[in-house]
Amino acid sequence: MPAILLLNGPNLNLLGTREPGVYGATTLADVEARCRAAAERLGFSLEALQSNHEGALIDAIHQAGVRHRNGELAGVVFNPGAFTHTSVALFDAISGVKPLPVFEVHISNVHARESFRHHSYVSPAAAGIVVGFGVDGYELAIEGLARRIRAA
Repeated sequence: MPAILLLNGPNLNLLGTREPGVYGATTLADVEARCRAAAERLGFSLEALQSNHEGALIDAIHQAGVRHRNGELAGVVFNPGAFTHTSVALFDAISGVKPLPVFEVHISNVHARESFRHHSYVSPAAAGIVVGFGVDGYELAIEGLARRIRAA
């Protein structure tokens, strides 16, 4: 059974306590459990990693590219957090591991928030983007990834 990597960036370890009016009360552990169930329902296993360090996220993407080429990994669902708006390095990492499908996810509607959140360096490299559906967006991205794989 190929895996899906659920990758979460900075501050997402604070889900459930950080700005619940924006991000809700669901914890990262809850998100991971929901995503694991969704992935298994669709015939995939799920691996999860959260890091507050850009280099660790880049390393995970590079490794995901190798695993995808080896047939071990179907794709990545990635919430880059604040690095979305600052990291050319994440764009380069995702671009460098194509054709690995990476789906970008944001819990809030970043386009309805502060203007600095309106630009994503990750989006141009992403295979798909899910924005503003709360934590349900993670499951939507998993379903989208599964559909994309089955259609290919």
